[in-house]
Amino acid sequence: MLAAVHKVPFLDLKKQYHQIRDEVLKVTEEVFESNAFSGGPYVEKFEKNFADYCGTSYAMGVNNGTTALQLAMLALGVGPGDEIIVPANTFIATAWGASHVGATPVFVDCDPDTWEIDPARIEERITDRTKVIAGVHLYGQPFDVAAVKAVADKNGLFMVEDAAQAHGARYNGTRIGGFGEMACFSFYPGKNLGAYGEAGGLTTNNKAYYDHIQSLRNHGCQVRYYHDEIGYNMRMDGLQGAILDIKLRYIDGWNARRQQIARMYQQGITHTGVKMQRQPDFAESVYHLFVVTVEDREDFMKYLNDNNVFPGLHYPVPCHLQKAYAHLNYQRGDFPNAEYLADHCVSLPMFAELSDDEVNYVIEVINRY
Repeated sequence: MLAAVHKVPFLDLKKQYHQIRDEVLKVTEEVFESNAFSGGPYVEKFEKNFADYCGTSYAMGVNNGTTALQLAMLALGVGPGDEIIVPANTFIATAWGASHVGATPVFVDCDPDTWEIDPARIEERITDRTKVIAGVHLYGQPFDVAAVKAVADKNGLFMVEDAAQAHGARYNGTRIGGFGEMACFSFYPGKNLGAYGEAGGLTTNNKAYYDHIQSLRNHGCQVRYYHDEIGYNMRMDGLQGAILDIKLRYIDGWNARRQQIARMYQQGITHTGVKMQRQPDFAESVYHLFVVTVEDREDFMKYLNDNNVFPGLHYPVPCHLQKAYAHLNYQRGDFPNAEYLADHCVSLPMFAELSDDEVNYVIEVINRY
């Protein structure tokens, strides 16, 4: 008989909220009383603390992670006619960063074991129009930064980190966020560091990029009503900045619990038909997602649901086969590793508030599949 656990959800944000409810309600009242709704002191405080956390000189809060990618491309001077190297297996927003400034995403296959962008396949995709390599710290695990940066440097390209899933992850012992020209973060509610609404951010060590994005996100102006360039309304809400600053104090503990849960999965799941993401020595993942692959995903997910384990699915269609990019004329078979992952991936329940009993129940269910 399987252990007596009622249901194991993929994610439950209420459990986290209950831990910090009093702090959240208190700071919400403060924001309302001070009318600091758009940018302002609560966002500025979070930006300073997040830059310190990431070990970078600057952080900038914006309205979502997709915006962060777009603004990074604009700050780097990317525009129509340019190309951006993007992994084929990532959330589509990585590619939107190129498309939203009129550039073209050029996709690259992933490593068959780490599922991260394959540095050995990047150079063959570079042309004289390539400007940026966008690496993704997929599922919270850092990509091979040194190898990708070496390709970028050799070819005179910028490197940008898509860190939307990797708040607090470490590459060779150093927190991600400062390895490329910029790093782009999402603070979507389900992320390891999540807002209570939409929010995003960037980190950089380059003051010119910082100043430019400060202007771009605020209607292209440094001085109110004096607009130096065509800009955008992409500021972070004051309320989100205040809430994120509270959560920032807890994230290392939450990430440590995610790592503990991941070790339980890695050591406890012995089913030979379940494959996990390989972790190189340089990568310290924060397990935004815990993804496995199985041969018959539909049957496996039905079995989990029938046993009250509720998985997620990230991402069933690789970027190059999305209808939005049909005009680029990619075909099935172009990037077989990314396509295999898309066809066979399943995301197991993963959030810091899972109990040991719930994790052990998931393991027991899977091993009996």
